[in-house]
Amino acid sequence: MTTENDINPEAVAQPRIVLRAIMLIGIALSLFQLWAAGVQPLGLFFQRPIHLGFVLVLCFLIFPVFGPGRPRGPLGWAIDGPLILCGIAAGAWVPLNIDTIANQIFPRQIDVWMGVLTIFVVLEGARRAVGLGMTIIGAVFLAYAFAGNRGELPFLADWMPGILNHRGYSLDRVASQMTLGAEGIFGIPLGVAATFVFIFVLFGAFLEATGAGKFFIDLAYAATGRQRGGPAKAAVIASAGMGSISGSAIANVVTTGAFTIPLMKKLGYRPAQAGGIEAAASTGGQIMPPLMGAGAFLMSEFTRMPYVDIVLISIFPAVLYFGIVYLLVHIAAVKQGMTGLPSAELPRTRAVLAEGWHFLLPLVALIALLVAGYSPMRVGFYAILSIMAAAAARALWSFAARGPTMSGFVALCRTGIRLTLDALELGARNAVAVSMACAVAGIIVGVVGLTGLGLKFSAMMIAFSGGNLLLALLLVVIASLILGMGLPVTAAYIVLIILVGPALTEEFGIPLLIAHLVVFWYSQDSNVTPPVALAGFAGAAIAGSKPMETSVQAWKYAKGLYLIPLFMVFNEEIILGGPVLLVLWSGLIAILGLVAFAAVLEAFLFRPLQLWMRVLLLPGIVALFWPSLTVEIAGAALVVALLALNFAQSRRDPDGGVAAV
Repeated sequence: MTTENDINPEAVAQPRIVLRAIMLIGIALSLFQLWAAGVQPLGLFFQRPIHLGFVLVLCFLIFPVFGPGRPRGPLGWAIDGPLILCGIAAGAWVPLNIDTIANQIFPRQIDVWMGVLTIFVVLEGARRAVGLGMTIIGAVFLAYAFAGNRGELPFLADWMPGILNHRGYSLDRVASQMTLGAEGIFGIPLGVAATFVFIFVLFGAFLEATGAGKFFIDLAYAATGRQRGGPAKAAVIASAGMGSISGSAIANVVTTGAFTIPLMKKLGYRPAQAGGIEAAASTGGQIMPPLMGAGAFLMSEFTRMPYVDIVLISIFPAVLYFGIVYLLVHIAAVKQGMTGLPSAELPRTRAVLAEGWHFLLPLVALIALLVAGYSPMRVGFYAILSIMAAAAARALWSFAARGPTMSGFVALCRTGIRLTLDALELGARNAVAVSMACAVAGIIVGVVGLTGLGLKFSAMMIAFSGGNLLLALLLVVIASLILGMGLPVTAAYIVLIILVGPALTEEFGIPLLIAHLVVFWYSQDSNVTPPVALAGFAGAAIAGSKPMETSVQAWKYAKGLYLIPLFMVFNEEIILGGPVLLVLWSGLIAILGLVAFAAVLEAFLFRPLQLWMRVLLLPGIVALFWPSLTVEIAGAALVVALLALNFAQSRRDPDGGVAAV
């Protein structure tokens, strides 16, 4: 199954001319996006369709009709050739006819058929780039729009429960809803993918092309390699650094895991454990500011909150997540009696910073511009310029230090041009899957808006949960897990927030931003939760372990993914703000609760925990999450007393456990 940024176009032996076409179109798409981001912003009915046209052409070139590993042949080209032309037509139709479309009351018949064509190529492109699950879900929603007594498929109305029934819509109405307005394919999801997401994916591609990935990994090893379980801790830190840029758990696993997993195995971690740790840490990259994958940009659009505000309030929850993974890794290392790596095998922090300090400048510039109030799209544009300038300055400095020559300068220029073109192409390739997912998500959004499905789904959710908030959140977790089996994280978040968002905010009273954060966090669980744990499977492939066993380990280390959203719901002030003392108290008990949970899970903190201590810690942890200050204080007192007792036992009897954390 293919997911966001998890693209391997070379899996197919593509002819040279096809590879050249992919390169040229990818570079053209990236240049178009840079021009629209920093030079001449475009209206939504120009930016989004043109972006979609480019992406469709790339999609049909990169992913052959019969699947990866199979050559196209004459039959394949007979199918893909017309589809490429249809992709161009789908991208060009609205911009070329915008005046006519904007001034007509009823759509022309040719507009309807172009809408049908656009829907078809979007579903087929999603099948190839994202997976069959996304296409099936999009098709089911379209069938739902046609169901009903006045729709094109009235017989389907007999199969739907009464609460889901609706009047049904004609082909003309559905096609125009999907392609002639801003509530379907060209709606918010594709708009975000065509602006903010693409420009930051391109930024990540420039960092990758210039060697930033190795810099972050080396820096993590230099900082933690000498500690117990050093490679595992380096995996956590490197995944936080890389994930904040890539925004893709699977891309994060294969990037950092190629270095960290073999070293974890060498140190003594079991293969499944090593793969699971990397998967859990990499999943956190998608919730780590400043980029947070595509979800944060979508959240900004849906909630109408500035992107920088979402980034700022997400810092503490992300730190909590990585903190709990780090603690679990440390406990596992201490329990197994591991030591760190020898100094001779580790890079030195000073040497790493001396070699790659310029990679920090674009991140500093990115954060500074966000805080200064620039739009995310313009920030991404300047961040790309800054990484190009930093890399060029560094290369020129090294060139001057070696002794400049004309031949050396020509070689340097060639290398710079090649890396720039590689980054432009890589950014476009990496954006194909997320853009196709967002285009199909637009179909879902359009159908929900047309039929009122969101309110109906909310009523069903309330009925199933009986008005109990905890049960409602459990339903969200189950729904996100099921959706995650067939959808990438971004698409799962969009579908979930459309369907359950109204119930969480209007019926259960959860503030809008917290509802979005909860759904966004829970939509990550398909990366680490069996039976379909995509990041866990990627970690298993590198570790050489069983996929299901590795997924169980990833699920174990990623428990913060389930607990921290609960804390957001029952302690709103930690996200929305409030009296300083209350915010500090909430932050303190969040840390305390997660530490206690890790101790219960591993039966160990400063030394092994007796069974009675673990049993008593459980009600204390529940009390820390309870929305009552009195109950929280009682829970905190119980947890602190038990953990202090465990610490005292470790001091009195060092041989009975291991040295303090």
